[in-house]
Amino acid sequence: MGSVVYAAELVLIILAALLVLAVSWLWLRRRWLSRAGGTFACSLRRDLSAPSSRWVLGVARYRDRELQWFPAFSLSLWPKQRFDRTLVRAGEQRVPSRVEADLLYDEQRILHLDGPPGGVELAMTVGSLTGLLSWLEAGPPGMRYRLSPASPD
Repeated sequence: MGSVVYAAELVLIILAALLVLAVSWLWLRRRWLSRAGGTFACSLRRDLSAPSSRWVLGVARYRDRELQWFPAFSLSLWPKQRFDRTLVRAGEQRVPSRVEADLLYDEQRILHLDGPPGGVELAMTVGSLTGLLSWLEAGPPGMRYRLSPASPD
């Protein structure tokens, strides 16, 4: 009986250590991503054709000519999505629906990005949205970029 208890304690200690290690890695990863600045909370929704497609919480950062997106709960140091500044176009903006608002961070707006196959929606704060639109529009000389025409209100 004593060896069973010892084995159970050992398994619990190993599981606790793995949990602490995973949480520490997530924290260190977030610090590493934001070390050079230019990061902001940004949720992503890929499959726009399915109304039930889910939002994935994440972090985005600016790097040279691309916007890189990382899922919040991933152990990878590599971006899951990359949006080339010259290949994407800012589409319409909207306020999240009631259901979406429960799934996203507080006070976010949703921006549709044209360019990736099927389009992508990004959710971010108004300040981050303004920064993203400025970054897209203010490309280096010679870079062609166009904003979508404003939709009539």
